Amino acid sequence: MQPPELGAWTPARSVSVVIPAHGGPHLDLTLAALAAQTYPGHLLEVLVVDDGSEPPIRLPEIRPDNTRLVPVRTGWGISNAVNTGANAADGEIIQRLDADMVPCREHIEALARWHHVTDYLVTIGMKRFVEAPPLTAGEVFRAGDLGELFDLDKAVASSTEATIAKTGGLRKSRNPYHVCTGPTVALPREVFHAVGGLDPTVLRGEDTEFAYRLAMHGVVFVPDLEARAVHLGLPAQHLDRERAVRAVEPYLAHRVPLRRDLRKDRGRRWLVPYVEIVLDVTDTSEAVVRQAVAAALDGKLQDVAVTLVGPWSLLRDGRRSVLGDPCFELRLMRDLFAHDERIRLIDEAAPTPAPAPFRYRGPVDVPLHRATLERMVEDAQKDLTGVLVVDLPDGRAARLERTSALGRALLLAEPGEDLDEIIATTHGVRHVAPDRYWPPAPAGTAAPAASSAGQARPTMAAPTAAKAAPVTVPDTVGQEAERSLLGRLKSALRSN
Repeated sequence: MQPPELGAWTPARSVSVVIPAHGGPHLDLTLAALAAQTYPGHLLEVLVVDDGSEPPIRLPEIRPDNTRLVPVRTGWGISNAVNTGANAADGEIIQRLDADMVPCREHIEALARWHHVTDYLVTIGMKRFVEAPPLTAGEVFRAGDLGELFDLDKAVASSTEATIAKTGGLRKSRNPYHVCTGPTVALPREVFHAVGGLDPTVLRGEDTEFAYRLAMHGVVFVPDLEARAVHLGLPAQHLDRERAVRAVEPYLAHRVPLRRDLRKDRGRRWLVPYVEIVLDVTDTSEAVVRQAVAAALDGKLQDVAVTLVGPWSLLRDGRRSVLGDPCFELRLMRDLFAHDERIRLIDEAAPTPAPAPFRYRGPVDVPLHRATLERMVEDAQKDLTGVLVVDLPDGRAARLERTSALGRALLLAEPGEDLDEIIATTHGVRHVAPDRYWPPAPAGTAAPAASSAGQARPTMAAPTAAKAAPVTVPDTVGQEAERSLLGRLKSALRSN
C-alpha cells in the first residue's frame, strides 16, 4: 500500500479525536496543537471526555472549531472514558490521543491518510517523552515544528519507536500489537466497535489488551514515522517500573494468551484460553464424545477450552419419557458436561474463536494425543502459518487455525469466497502428515486397563499416512466408534 504524500492530496474521511481527561493540566496545549493541524477543519471533530474532573473541565479559547466536551455519566477510568467518547463520535476514523500530548501539525493527516487506502488498518504514531517546559497555548498554535517548542535531543524515546525500527516498520514483527500501546493510534470507527472497544475492567495495560483484540480481528498495524508527538511528563514505568509491571501482569495474563511468560503457574485456569477445541458432536454417541473430551482436557497443553457443536436447541424441558427420549444421547451429553466451565455447548461455531489465538477442529472420533495440540501450535508458530492442516489417512483432516488469519480473511473476503484461499495468500496454509501429532505408542507399551469412566480403552495406533492394519478392539465404547478406521485405533493417542 502506498499512502498519499502529506500536503499533496485531498482528504475525504472524517476524523474524531477522542481525548480522555481527568483534570488535564496540559489540555490547553493539546487542543492548541490540534487547532493547528493540516487536516481539513470541516472533517475534524475533537471530543474531550471529562472523566470526573474536579472542578469540571472547561474548554480553552484556542481549540479546533468542532470541539465538544463529553462528560462521563457512569463508570470511570481511561477505558471507560475512551469508550464514552467513541460512542459519541461522528467521525469515520477514531483517533485516540491523551490530554498531555502535543502532536505535530501533520499528525492527524499522517495517520488518517492510510485509512483512505483501505479499511482494515490501525495506524500508530510516534511519541517522545519530555518534562513539560513553560509554554503557552499561543506558542504551541504558532509553532511550525515540535523542535521549536521542545529540546527533542534530550527527549526520552519511546520503546515503541525502537521496536518499529528493529522490525522493519513492524514487517518482521511476530506480534505487532505490542507496540500499539495507547496514544497515539487511529482506526476505523467500525473496527473499534466490532471488537467491543476498550475493556473498562482493565485498569492497567488497557491499550495493549485492546490492541491484542484488534490483532485477533485481523487488522494490519501500520506505524507512520511522520506522525510525531511529544508526551509531557515521563511514563509511569520510569517513575516506578517494578510496581507498574506488577500492576499490569494479572490483566494481561488473563486476557492475552500469547503472553506465555505470564502463564507459568501450573494448574491455573485463565479467562481467555490459548486454544479453543471445536468438536462437532451431531449424531455422535455419548461414549465417543466423552472419550474425545477427556483426551482434549488431558493433553500436555492445558490452557484450552472445548466447544461441542450440536443441535442443543432441540432439547426442551418439560414432561417427557426419560428412557424413550428421541434426543436421549444429546440430552445425556448435555447433562454430563453442563457444569464444566471448560466446556461450551453451542449450535454453531463462531466465525473465529477470538479472543483465543488458536482454534483446533478435527473429527470427534479421533481423540487428541496428549502431544497433539502442543506440537501443532509449536509448528504453526515457527513460521506464523495461518492454518496447519493434518491430513488423516481416511481422507479427513484435523486443523489448527490462527485467529488473526481467520479475522483477516473475513475482512478481505467477498460473500461466498473460500477463506483458506485468502489465508494461503496472507499467512499460508500448510499440509502435514499426522505422525508427529499422533505419535505411535512406544514398543512394548500396554494400553491402560480402564478409562476414567471405568471402561476399557481401545487399542489405537497413530493415524499415519500409510494404511494401518486392522486392530481388534473390545466392544466397550459402542459400535459407532468401531466402524471408523481411526475410531478403532485409540490407545496411542493416550499413551504419552
